[in-house]
Amino acid sequence: MIKVNPFNEEKAIPVGDFRNWSEVTVKPYDKNTASPYTKTRVILMNGTEFEQNWFLHNFMRHEKNNALRRELALLRRHEQQQQKVISSLKPIDENPLETTIAYEQLAVDLTAILAKHVKDVNVKNALDFALLEDFDHLYRFSNLLESEQNLSAKDYTKEYTEIMPGRPTISEHRHPYDEINGAICNKNADLFTVLVTNIITAAEQQTMNFYMNVGSFHPTSEGRKLYTEIAMIEEQHVTEYGSLLDTSCGWLENLIMHEYTECYLYYSCAVDERDKNIKKLYERLYLEECGHLLFASKLYETYAKKDALSLFPNGADFPEPLRFNGNIDYIRDVIKNTGCLTKQQEGYERAINVSDNSLFKQYNQKVNKRTGLVASHNIIDDHIKKFGKDYRFQVAEHPEEALSSRTKDNTEYAR
Repeated sequence: MIKVNPFNEEKAIPVGDFRNWSEVTVKPYDKNTASPYTKTRVILMNGTEFEQNWFLHNFMRHEKNNALRRELALLRRHEQQQQKVISSLKPIDENPLETTIAYEQLAVDLTAILAKHVKDVNVKNALDFALLEDFDHLYRFSNLLESEQNLSAKDYTKEYTEIMPGRPTISEHRHPYDEINGAICNKNADLFTVLVTNIITAAEQQTMNFYMNVGSFHPTSEGRKLYTEIAMIEEQHVTEYGSLLDTSCGWLENLIMHEYTECYLYYSCAVDERDKNIKKLYERLYLEECGHLLFASKLYETYAKKDALSLFPNGADFPEPLRFNGNIDYIRDVIKNTGCLTKQQEGYERAINVSDNSLFKQYNQKVNKRTGLVASHNIIDDHIKKFGKDYRFQVAEHPEEALSSRTKDNTEYAR
């Protein structure tokens, strides 16, 4: 493997090199021929840019020095242009529910890929736990897609990702106290673990924001309710993943890690992308982010009087690039071994062993007072009534017998 260190990129593009309007919008992908992972990479990088922009806004709002605030505004303007470029890759004829399928495929496969390679056990447990919930969301939205638009989600996800129940969404509603995890320490963690916590937090935050905004525009009542319910779960996931982030990092240290993460992701996208035009775009964006990283490093040196490389005690060479692929066997194994779990503060427990007076059961029963009012269940129930069975794509029998029925939605599993 060729070692790549973004701090040493000789072709880095300066922060002040702004685009004109014709360069801000680019040719979108073709929704009918584009690879599913071309679509997921676009969503991933849109979310990464969103995270960076709002991080920079919050940094500015907590900073008194106007000279530094101006530098942050300069950097943020360039990040904003990058976000607009990425956003323009989405075609106008791709409707929000079709885009939602891509969002959930990203959540499923990104989480699985990160979980397979991360070394920190607590981070891996958090990823595996939420993985099964996003996996179930893909199943719920896929049933809505066929019920309302007579479209098959597998035409979008292809053969890479199975579509079947995970941990049922009705079982995912937990008390806020149970969503907090223990934070990592960047100085003690390996570089990939640090990247994982930053990547997955931004990705889930993008999904949460998308559902918070697009849900109210859905044309049917049950669809709007489904977006509302799953948006609440995404709030939980953002809390779970966000609580993994190192809380001891100062604003300037966080800025370095944000820029480094963007460099790593654009480099990975450039390596992994098969669409020649989009690949070329990612190569350009990678060089821009290298310029951002060098710019942030100078700010760190000026205002913190420290060298940015000191934050990388084991070197700043990239880990292996992040490559998208199918994770069917891995996900099946996680379902088999952990599907029945719920969260108990920083730990995990089989839901059947959790006491009736626990925060989890009290909260879950409060919000799901009547099963007939729970959209994630009704979507499946309505599909079964309309088609005689639910919508699925499986390569074999479901690994959990309790979730194998095609004619009855299980609303008690893991609850």
